[in-house]
Parts: sequence; C-alpha cells; structure tokens
Amino acid sequence: MSDRAKELTFREVVLNRRGSVLYRILLAIFGGALHLFFRRIATVNAERVPAGTGVIFVLNHPNGLIDPALVFVALPRRIAFLAKSTLFRMPVISFLLKTVEALPVYRRIDPGEDVSKNFDTFEAAHRRLREGGSIALFPEGVSHNSPKLLPIKTGAARIALGAVAAGEGKEPITLRIVPVGLYYTNKTTFRSEALLHFGESFEVAPAEPDADGQPSREAVRELTERIENALREVTLNAENDAELATATLAERIFRTTLEKDDLRSRLTFKQKYLEADETDGGSKAGSRLERRLNSFAAKLREAGLEPEHLSLANLTRRFVIRRALLGTWYLLMLSPVAIIGTVLHFPAYQLSKLLSHLITRHGADDIASTVKVLAGIVFMPLTWLITASFVYYFFGWEWALVSLPLAFLSGYIALLSLENLVELGGWGRAILRFFFDRDRFLRLYVERREIQQELGSINRDTK
Repeated sequence: MSDRAKELTFREVVLNRRGSVLYRILLAIFGGALHLFFRRIATVNAERVPAGTGVIFVLNHPNGLIDPALVFVALPRRIAFLAKSTLFRMPVISFLLKTVEALPVYRRIDPGEDVSKNFDTFEAAHRRLREGGSIALFPEGVSHNSPKLLPIKTGAARIALGAVAAGEGKEPITLRIVPVGLYYTNKTTFRSEALLHFGESFEVAPAEPDADGQPSREAVRELTERIENALREVTLNAENDAELATATLAERIFRTTLEKDDLRSRLTFKQKYLEADETDGGSKAGSRLERRLNSFAAKLREAGLEPEHLSLANLTRRFVIRRALLGTWYLLMLSPVAIIGTVLHFPAYQLSKLLSHLITRHGADDIASTVKVLAGIVFMPLTWLITASFVYYFFGWEWALVSLPLAFLSGYIALLSLENLVELGGWGRAILRFFFDRDRFLRLYVERREIQQELGSINRDTK
C-alpha cells in the first residue's frame, strides 16, 4: 500500500463533498483561503479511514484555528468538532462552529465554566458515534508551540469508552479511533506547506464500568496511553526547538538526494533523525553530526546559499544559463498583470501582517497563521469590492462586474509571480557563486555530499 503524500485539490474540497448550501459555501471559503495560504496541502493514507462505522479522529494541535479549519476541509468524512466552550461566545466564530455542528467542551482552566455541562456534550458525541458518524478532537487540550506532543487528556478515551459501553437498550457498536498527525513545514509563514498524516486505525473494545456506571480509571488510562502512542507515530517530536531546527536542516540536505520532493518523506526523515541514538550520529545535543551540520549551515549563510543550490555543481554552465533564461521569460510576460495585482492587494496584505504582528507579539505565534488567514478572508474580498466600486463610479456597472474576477486573477498571478521571483532570486545568487567563486562552491558541494552519506546511514538504519 502506498504511503506517499497525495496533494489535496480545491475540487476535492468543495465539489466532492456533501452538505447544505451554507456548509459547502464554508468549504469553498476556507478551502480557498487555505489553498492560498499554503503552497501545498497533502494527505497520507487518507484511504485507510474506515467507512460505515463510528470514527473518532484524534489530532495534535500546533496551529490555532488553522488546525480545525484544515481538518474541516481535508478529512474524508464529515465530522463534528469538539471545541472549547469559550469559542461559542465569540460572535463570528460561534456561528461557524454551530454551522459545522461543533460540540462545546467545558474546561476547568477557563474561568466561570461549568464542567458538569460536559455530560450533555459527551452524550451528544455518543449519539453521533452510535449512528455511525464521526467526531474530531485535539486531545492535547490546547494549541501550543511545543516541538513535541503535549500529554494527552483523557476526554477522547472517555468519549470512546462511553460510546461503546453496552447498556440497557443499547446494541453493541463498532468504533474506531484514527490518529492524524498535522505537520507544517513552517506554520506561520505564508505559502508554506501542510500535511495530514493518517495513522492506522484501531478498534475500541468495551470495558467494564465502575460503580457509578462510568468507564473505569484503568480502562481510561490504558486507552489514553494507546491514543498518545498512536499520535506519536504520526507526529514530529523533538526535545527542544534547537534540536528541531537541526533536524530540519538535516532533512533539507538529505532531501536533495531524493528524486521527488514529498512531504511524507520529509516528515519520515525528521522522525528517523530525531529517534536516532547519539552513537549513530543522531540528533542528540552536542553530537559530532549536529556540530558538523551547524558548521555547514554557517558556511551556507555566509555564502548566501541554500543546500539545494549546490546541486548546480552537477550541471554544465551552458545548461545552467539555458535553464535560467527559460525560468525567467514567463515572469517577464506576466509582469504587467503581476504589478497591477501587487499594487492592488498591497494594502490588504500589509494589514493582515500588521494584525498578525499586533496579536502575536507576546509570543503566541501558534495563532499567527490563524490571524493571517482570517484577515485575508476579510481584506482580500474587501479589496475587490472597493476596486469594483471605483470602476462602477467611473465606467458603470458592467465594467464593475468584470473587474471582480479580474481583480482576483491579478492577485493570484501576482502571488505566483512573487513566489517564483523570490525563488529565482536565490538561484540567481547561487549561479553567480557557481560562475565566479567556483572553488568555494565545489568545496561546499563536496561537504554536502559527505553529510548526505552520513544522513543516508541514519535513514537506512532506522527503517
């Protein structure tokens, strides 16, 4: 069975999903916004999700409201969320949560919340699961910036055991839990990438209840531990940010040996690197390989290069020049439209950045991308409407209607053009080094190849 990443298309998000008109409008809005924010959204093993039975999706929670938005558009089954009750008091968010049939969870850490209301929430979740539906929840309990999974709360296990409990008038049901790892190449950066990694599902076995009819503590503890272990299999877990940064650098260097850039391969290699023992050249602080990686990174920064740029050493000068020319001609052709789109959308883009900075300046960067996406959903259409208003004033309503899709198209072309321009700028600097500082370039290339050989042994030894 293939476990390569499969890119999620906008068509799959909107056209191949069932639901009310409002539900599909929300899919289109959030699906479109996420496809603009992320360069690529991919899934792994989504075909393994069981059909025809109750399912609980359990996920890690590193990225604020982007996580449930991504789950909403990308999971292959329609779901009900379990969301913290405080969100249901926020005007717009409350409307969205009710539209997607979210269920409130009352937490002790939220002032003034009555946790006894969770009984009604759990009963609603049980009914949905017993009817063959599915729910999704984040058992860590909070969104966070930790480089590893936080300790898992017991709510998921309690709901699962309560749903399968045999009681008076209840028929036994089959219920499965599906762990899903959310992985972002850079969760706060515009045009980064996102991956949903579906793990192996497992069935929830009924357990004997305790004296008050609730799942026993031992059964809850065992199932919670199983959920946590399953989530660790599909998530990235580093001891600290420095170790995670080194693993990212190692992955970028090793990636240049692969024929295809695949998000699944990126995640897998980082997991293997972080799991490697220090004696195997792994990622433990102070290891020889870690010191070498950091030294190599410093040399690359000094030269203004990225690991992938060194692959130019395998090519002839004529080939490099020809590819550079082919890579720039279409940007020149689209530049008039791209310039218009950039100028038109510049205020909205800057406002989104400003709002994100103001809200996250105290370190809460797990919601930075949430702010950017929500601001974009508001400011970008507002830009198109303001443009249409000006066109209407000067040229009439016919041209105003035409300006709406043209404004969107110019913005999209500007986005792709600027994205490619930044990438070509990096390659341009690399080409200059390749031509005019060739000895240094080749030394770095040889060092990269040596490091790749060491990293390759980690990739083989930890399979």
